[in-house]
Amino acid sequence: MNLEVIIGLEVHAQVATSTGLWCACSTDDFDAEPNTLICPVCVGYPGALPVLNAKALELAIKAALALNCSIPEEAKFDRKNYFYPDLPMGYQISQYDQPIAVKGKMQVEVGGEKNKKEVGITRLHLENDAGKLMHEGDWSLVDFNRSGSPLMEIVTEPDLRSPEEAKAFAEELQKILQTIGSSEANMYKGQMRFDASVSLRPMGEEKLYPRVEIKNLNSFRTLEAALHYEIRRLSKLWEEGKAPEREITVGWIEEEQRTQMMREKETAADYRYFPEPDVPPLKISPKWVEELRASLPELPAVYRARLIEQYDLNDQEAEIAVTSINLGRLFEQVAKESGDHKRARTFVFSALLSHLNKEALDVSQCKVQPEHLVELIKAVGAGKISASVGKEVLEETYLTGKDPLVVIQERGLEQVSDVGELEGICEKVLGDNAGIVADYKGGKEKAFAALIGKVMAATKGQANPNMVTEILKKKVG
Repeated sequence: MNLEVIIGLEVHAQVATSTGLWCACSTDDFDAEPNTLICPVCVGYPGALPVLNAKALELAIKAALALNCSIPEEAKFDRKNYFYPDLPMGYQISQYDQPIAVKGKMQVEVGGEKNKKEVGITRLHLENDAGKLMHEGDWSLVDFNRSGSPLMEIVTEPDLRSPEEAKAFAEELQKILQTIGSSEANMYKGQMRFDASVSLRPMGEEKLYPRVEIKNLNSFRTLEAALHYEIRRLSKLWEEGKAPEREITVGWIEEEQRTQMMREKETAADYRYFPEPDVPPLKISPKWVEELRASLPELPAVYRARLIEQYDLNDQEAEIAVTSINLGRLFEQVAKESGDHKRARTFVFSALLSHLNKEALDVSQCKVQPEHLVELIKAVGAGKISASVGKEVLEETYLTGKDPLVVIQERGLEQVSDVGELEGICEKVLGDNAGIVADYKGGKEKAFAALIGKVMAATKGQANPNMVTEILKKKVG
């Protein structure tokens, strides 16, 4: 059968606040001891009242604006009722019919710049996270540290037509959230997760058939793999004349690379939504929204294009700058302060990045500071050290945090640029290597490189190579 794939995503991203959505508990729970970052509010003790984190609202609205959403002047929170062991209140404070943002759109590239796709954003709303369940043998343990952390839920229209498109959308969304600072969106830390809905229909039909929702996918790879699996499974059902008649929820079993039936899909009625009595409705000022809009930085697509245009970065370097936003900002600062974007490009995207990749570090976690790179680039540009020595100095600065100029002085790495001294060294090399000189004069161009090598060896690599080349050419004709 000629079937069309229909995919929609619900993305849960933790808002980048230091405290919870309703309380002052820390959200830095990744390495914390279980159940040490909790209070009566986030674990639902009777009588404990929630207070909205204003910063969470601000960051969520900035994310919505970056996704071209409309921000209503009035919004409210709702109580979403369901039981699960990691939900201590017995309900979640979420948003239902009056979220903080609606009707957005986002462009995503799939398979090249010319193949752009617009994906509709149905809504963006705020809600608190649940806790975390850990299963050990016959026991299930629950850690409530994460309960109460602020989440943005971003819901797309069913506009995606392949797992590859879904993955591309998710990757670009992560970059947007990180660029504007609304979420760290670190999937290793559980700060970004996906629920993916997928259905099939005969090509040309407009009707939407019952969907399958795949819950709690925690990486781009698993998002793509789970969708491919479900598409194969659903295609087989259609071919057998068994098109789904009800919506179901499934879970992804990573070890077996397959989904497993969990339950029938819940409806709004199942959750018994009603207005949250402990949180007053929101009045969102249009003036404040416009101030937030004006504060947004360049979004990834614009930033990517500008880096290529302004600094001659290639596509791969620009993508690295967008993906690792701290590295991109470091590059721009160093390029501007050094006045040499070509050398900044080499030191940042080649030398420094190779060290960071070896240790899987973000640039903010290393000892190299922007001023270190500026000093190095200026030292190379002034002929004080060679580019290769510059990389050696960078390595020591990376390991120790020492100022590059101090490293150069302590190790005696400054390049020999004294004309008289270099002429004397060149004359000695020419006198000691008459055979190589004769080869060069006889037409062997490689012999000249050998002479340069001899001079560099005599100076332990510290001779200014441009000056050496010029002096040797004058002396051997």
